[in-house]
This record gives sequence, C-alpha cells and structure tokens, in this order.
Amino acid sequence: MPNRSDSHISHPRSWYAASAHGHHPRSILEESVETDVCVIGAGYTGLSSALHLAERGFRVVVLEASRIGFGASGRNGGQIVHSFSRDMDFIEQHYGPLKARAMGGMAFEGGKIIRRIISQYAIDCDLADGGIFAACNGRQMHELEEKQALWERYGHQQLQLLDHKEVTQYIGSNRYNGALLDHTGGHIHPLNLALGEAAAIEKLGGVIYEGSAVTRIDDGSPVTVHTAKGQVKARFVVVAGNAYLTGLLPEQQQKSMPCGTQIITTEPLSEEVQKRLLPHNHCVEDCNYLLDYYRLTSDGRLLYGGGVNYGAREPEEIEKLIRPKMLTTFPWLANVRIDYSWTGNFLLTLMRLPQFGRVGSHIYYAQGYSGHGVTSSHLAGNLIADAVQGHAERFDVMATLPQHPFPGGRLLRVPYTAMAAVWYDMRDRLGL
Repeated sequence: MPNRSDSHISHPRSWYAASAHGHHPRSILEESVETDVCVIGAGYTGLSSALHLAERGFRVVVLEASRIGFGASGRNGGQIVHSFSRDMDFIEQHYGPLKARAMGGMAFEGGKIIRRIISQYAIDCDLADGGIFAACNGRQMHELEEKQALWERYGHQQLQLLDHKEVTQYIGSNRYNGALLDHTGGHIHPLNLALGEAAAIEKLGGVIYEGSAVTRIDDGSPVTVHTAKGQVKARFVVVAGNAYLTGLLPEQQQKSMPCGTQIITTEPLSEEVQKRLLPHNHCVEDCNYLLDYYRLTSDGRLLYGGGVNYGAREPEEIEKLIRPKMLTTFPWLANVRIDYSWTGNFLLTLMRLPQFGRVGSHIYYAQGYSGHGVTSSHLAGNLIADAVQGHAERFDVMATLPQHPFPGGRLLRVPYTAMAAVWYDMRDRLGL
C-alpha cells in the first residue's frame, strides 16, 4: 500500500486548516512514471496549470513537497482582487502602450477563471461577491478616482465610488475618507478552493503526489523530474513553487524575495456584530503601502490581516502585531477573543510584476505575484496551458517583462526592501 503524506507533514494551524473540507492525503511518489506534463507545486499556479491542461486532454502529474495548498494558496486573505500588483498606468509608463494593452486584456481574467472553476466543478469554498478598496486619506481617495477611470478605460465597468458617508454603510468604521467598490471582487475560503481544484484535476485523470519534494530536474527529451524516492518523465514541466521553491531555478530565485503576511481570526461573532462590521459581507483592503485587509468568514468570524514580514514570526507575535491594527479600524472589538493567528509567504519581485518564462524549450515557470496571487496565479495556469498547447502569444507578453535582481543581492535585499517599506509606511501615516 502506498505511503501517505500525512504521516509527517500537516498544514500549519489556521482557521482555514481547521475548517477545510475532507483533505484526504495523497500518496508519496515512490516509482517512475511517465506523463505529458509534470507540474511542480500544488498551490494555485500549479493547480490552475494542471487543471487547464487536463481540461485540454493532457496527462498531468502534480508533485507537491508538502500538502495541497500548503503555502500562500491555503493561507492568504482569500480576496479576489483584479489586475496586477503594479497597475496598468505603471505598465503604460514603463513598458509602453502596446504592452499595456496586451496586459490590460488579461488584467481582469483571473477572477473570471476562479468563478468559472467554482461553478463548473461545484466547489464549496464560500464564494461571496464584492470587494472594497478603502481610502485612509484624501490622497488615497484621489488615487481611487484615478483607479476607477483607469480600469474603466480597460473595460472594467462594475465599479462604484463611495464617499465618506456612503462607505460607513458598508464598513462599520469611521476610519475611511471614502472607497471604491468593485462589484466583481469578492472572497473565498482559499484552502477549500485549492482542494476543490485538486479534486477536479483528479476527476479529469490527473494524479497528485504529496510529500514528494523535487530534488532536481534533468532537461532533455523527455524531461526527468526527480524526487527522493521516484521520478517523472514528461514532455513538459511547469515549475510552480513560488515563495516555497528552493534550488530548482537559482537564476529566478535571485530575482525574487519571499515575504510573509500575518492574519488573525476572531472567535465567532453574533449576527448583530457581523452586520455592524460588514453589513453587505464584502471584503476590504485599504490603500496603504503596508495594507490591512479583512472580511467575515462563513462561520461569522472577522479575519484580519496586514503588514509584511521579512522574517519568521510565532503566533503570539502575530496577534500582538495585528490585533492593534484591527482595533484601529474597529475599536469596539477590544474584548473579542482571537482564536487563530498564522503567517504565510508570498513572493515579491523588484518591479512588483509577475515573472513568467522558460528554461530551455520544455520547462515553464510563473511566480512572483507580489500580493496579487489569488487571481494572477489562476491567469498564469491558463497562459501556461495555452503555451504548452502551442499558443504562446499571451504567455510571451508576460515572459518578455524585464526581470531585475534586487539591489544588494541575496544578502542585502531584505534590509534594503525593509527600509523602503518603512519610508512608504511613514508616508501613509502622514497622509502624503
């Protein structure tokens, strides 16, 4: 009987792990198998790639070092936020109108892919519509007005500006000058989405191995992917480890940096308190550089996250860090108990834009969504499937974006980036 991965690996403690639907362990790879495409990583990039490929008739094997959704895909804020971490105006300015037009055609696709997958495969992941960008000062409100005009210019019309009075009808806080409501934003249970996508892949004939970390990739025809106890021979390989990738793409790792974000979740709240907090059950993120984000869970908790972590933190430290942020927004929650606190890594790039590319002719990668991974990773899977199928035009739009190393290399990238974050945080506090 195959060994099961849960004998030595489990999800970190979080509300998501505690409320996940039936995550039965998958086998560890202990043999040599052949397939069309080997996908490394069972987070959103890998799962989206595998699912889109399986839908097109490719045989797919997924290798996951830990558990499905172990990384950011199973620990994030669960918000469906459109576009990229750098918006279309930045892309226009730095890369020109042709590149911006091509990327603008993809900027709102990830959320549509998520909703299509949830509907088509009947995934129970608490999908709720509506996302709010909240302005903490007048400058940010002006930026939201510009964002609305920008997104509408690229075809996204389901937006509504809210002034100070109107925003209090959506958020039970006096903190905000106003907001931009995206009616096509929303929120999900991210781990249950990942598990549902994994089940869909398996229904289409794909195979997923957990506890099967990849030790090396031998490029050739076929490509051979090695684990400690087995190997996969494939026509194509998709590397989708993102912030948890180690050693397999050293050049790409020089051009990205894992960063953490922290989340706390309260005890279940009464319906009265929930209605006072978020009467329309929308999710919220503010417009600060080190932003706060929050929403209600399906069992009535407030899930609140924020900040950027450039080093590991223990759960006790996370609560001490995030609880004051929550109370700045909702001071009347001072006596509410915190039941869960956790952290998870996302992958930051210098230009805050995703990194797509090939190594040789048969190895594809996508990574570095810089905080916009929920939607961008699902877009990435579709583009990778297109490219493997021989239609690489849109993948190449992303792959030709410059990929710059961080100043100071691996040794100094963390302190340099942390210093920049302190500057932007100070600017936000001063409303500049």
